[in-house]
Amino acid sequence: MLAIRIASTGGPAVLEATEVETPSPVAGQILIRHEAIGLNYIDTYHRSGLYPLKLPSGIGLEAAGSVEAVGDGVTRFKVGDRVAYNGTIGAYAEAAVVPAKRAVKVPDGVSLETAAAAMLKGMTAEFLVRRCFHVKPDDRVLIHAAAGGVGQILVQWCKALGATVIATAGSESKLELARQLGADHVIDYGHEDVAVRVNDFTNGQGVAVVYDGVGKDTWVGSLKSLGRRGVMVTFGNASGPVPAFAPLELSAKSLFVTRPKLFDYIATTQELDESAEALFAVLCSGAVKIDIGQTFPLVEARAAHEALEGRKTTGATLLIP
Repeated sequence: MLAIRIASTGGPAVLEATEVETPSPVAGQILIRHEAIGLNYIDTYHRSGLYPLKLPSGIGLEAAGSVEAVGDGVTRFKVGDRVAYNGTIGAYAEAAVVPAKRAVKVPDGVSLETAAAAMLKGMTAEFLVRRCFHVKPDDRVLIHAAAGGVGQILVQWCKALGATVIATAGSESKLELARQLGADHVIDYGHEDVAVRVNDFTNGQGVAVVYDGVGKDTWVGSLKSLGRRGVMVTFGNASGPVPAFAPLELSAKSLFVTRPKLFDYIATTQELDESAEALFAVLCSGAVKIDIGQTFPLVEARAAHEALEGRKTTGATLLIP
């Protein structure tokens, strides 16, 4: 089968398309024949070495397809089931073996393409708005990179929960997309002072929570945008890691800062199933729609990474085997 592998870390050029033997599931595993593979920013962290992998390695963390074979002892799935997974390295391939306890069934109302685009981004949004910080009606929230894959889901989900959404993006077209998704206010973070604009929109009260997947470039403005006892959720490093800071800096408004990871919120099979159930429910209801902005053939994974890091993508990106 075709698979994308890395033997060293670096830029997109380290992604190598190669032919490998199709794996067979052992006890507790299932073999999934992929129909679509999700591309995520964390993939670039693995490729670059920011999040180290044992090399050589496969790459990619999420995909959806059909169960082709099951290992001994597997009762959770049967051959032919429509399934999706995240968190198992090696998704950039035509097929993969995955622990049965780390995959979920995809309901009939959700396409496999949508599932592949939604597992990591959608479950990230789920834990961010329901568990990391519980967004409530009338909360004011600030969402950075609102036209990105996670950002689009966050805007829609927060609006469905009754929040007032302030969204940032880096171009007028992306700001317009955030408006269409339901954002109440938008800010061009490349040309406007985010904290000043948030102050204007909130009558000086600030926001209850900031969801920031950008990192270094938005850190200072994010902290200044929070209201008293506000929560800073920094969950990504698209512009680089946030700078070191002294805890005393948080004392002016008794702020909280967290750097969460999805996999600590879906650590058990029960948590995984509950997160998937909540995600698929908002997808089936129409409250959240997944925008698949672009697709690339699996063999063109390098071009996909170049587009993602060049901020030339909107919404979700899929690799198609």
